[in-house]
Amino acid sequence: MGKAQVNIEHPSFETVWAALQEVAERQKETDRQMKETDRQMKETDRIIKEVGRKQDETDRQMKETDRRLDEKLGKLGDRFGEMIEYMVMPSLVGKFRELGFEFTKAYPETEIKDIKNNIITEVDITLENGDKVMIVEVKSKPTTKDINDHIKRMEKVKAHANLHNDKRIYLGAIAGMVMKENVKTFAHKCGFYIVEPSGEEFIITAPEGIYSPREW
Repeated sequence: MGKAQVNIEHPSFETVWAALQEVAERQKETDRQMKETDRQMKETDRIIKEVGRKQDETDRQMKETDRRLDEKLGKLGDRFGEMIEYMVMPSLVGKFRELGFEFTKAYPETEIKDIKNNIITEVDITLENGDKVMIVEVKSKPTTKDINDHIKRMEKVKAHANLHNDKRIYLGAIAGMVMKENVKTFAHKCGFYIVEPSGEEFIITAPEGIYSPREW
């Protein structure tokens, strides 16, 4: 029995050429898509960088605005401080009398400038008599930092008094138009009296309970 003859048909040139052309076209389309993707990625990177640059500029402008606002508020706070001094001081003697103090003198804005002993500080309001001196710091909106600064001020004032054989007891007070509860608590904890508005006048509260007025 003879072997069957198998006829293998080879693809024509046209068929092969058409297939190659299709592959080439697909490769071109793939390359085009990749280039488009690359272009889009570069554009995205550019946009991100531009957004970042604008954000940096916005942050810079906001910081500058905050700086200017802080500067203006600082100046405004100084004005408020001056107003409080002249509004509060005339009545302080009477208000402290209700707490048992008999101050005979009251004066604003004194300065200690003892360069030799490195004692330099300013006092907003001073009340005094032969036994005691009340040093009052005035702020529009006192902070815990202001309280700590007043402690340092009291230490300097007392050191200056000691150098001049002034044996009187020194006490401290904080006066403010607006004072947060945590600041009040901290001020009382540090032994300071608090002077603050109440209706059309102001009140003075002393450290009490677990806290007591601190004497220097």
